[in-house]
Amino acid sequence: MDIAAMNVRIKFQKNAVVTDKIGNHTNSWTDYYSCFATLSDSMGKSNAEDAVAGLTVDTSDISFTIRYCKKAMEITSTGYRVLWNGEVYNIIKIDHLNMKKQALKFRCEKVRS
Repeated sequence: MDIAAMNVRIKFQKNAVVTDKIGNHTNSWTDYYSCFATLSDSMGKSNAEDAVAGLTVDTSDISFTIRYCKKAMEITSTGYRVLWNGEVYNIIKIDHLNMKKQALKFRCEKVRS
């Protein structure tokens, strides 16, 4: 694993239920873990736009590779998301890279706004 290639800081957020001062429960995203990562295009496409129903839609699909740690092992695709470069990405798949406990690869898709 090339540590020097991990030159982008990303942030993982966890979905949590928060109670306000009058007892209402709401879902919100709280910061969970921040680390450096390597970016790669996971679909192999050079164009991140598709035509859907006559509209041009940004379908950025990207992979983040981070170093293994216990905190990163707790991340799941359903309760967490990634923040990078001011954009939000949903985690689609987590690859443990043959369970060698060296790195984790997160395949993510940009959230459409």
